[in-house]
Amino acid sequence: MDLKKYIRDVQDFPKPGIGFKDITTLLIAPEAVKEALQQFVALAKGKGITKVVSMESRGFFFGPMIANEINAGFVPVRKPGKLPYKTVKQEYALEYGTDTLEMHLGAIEKGDKVLIHDDVLATGGTAEAVVKMVESQGAEVVQLDFLIDLTFLNGKDKLKGHHINALIEY
Repeated sequence: MDLKKYIRDVQDFPKPGIGFKDITTLLIAPEAVKEALQQFVALAKGKGITKVVSMESRGFFFGPMIANEINAGFVPVRKPGKLPYKTVKQEYALEYGTDTLEMHLGAIEKGDKVLIHDDVLATGGTAEAVVKMVESQGAEVVQLDFLIDLTFLNGKDKLKGHHINALIEY
């Protein structure tokens, strides 16, 4: 199945000059969701993954489903102040300024084998921050899986040394 046909291009969103890849058109097509999930599960099976870590908010669409299918725990990564318990924080650079991500302290344990999942790999800053958080807890990042890789933004450059998969490339 060609998953690319389920992605809608929205021009000038969220600001002029940006071509946004809208995955909501994939999410409303059960056959496309099933196919994407099957592909993600196939990429993860047999690798001993113990935790799936996903970033808010669009990483939450497939992350918990993947975790369930491979019998792994799911760990949400959120923006500051959204998680109720003690957190591990990681700051990362944006085009103008910085941002911070958090996950619950203790959600990742030493020796965990982690799959990091998100919807889109763009510049790689968010994924790089999550890799740092996971590795700082003594866990191994087995792979990073994305629905879409915007290859022209070179996000993989920030993730060198890690195995990266994407179901769709632009």
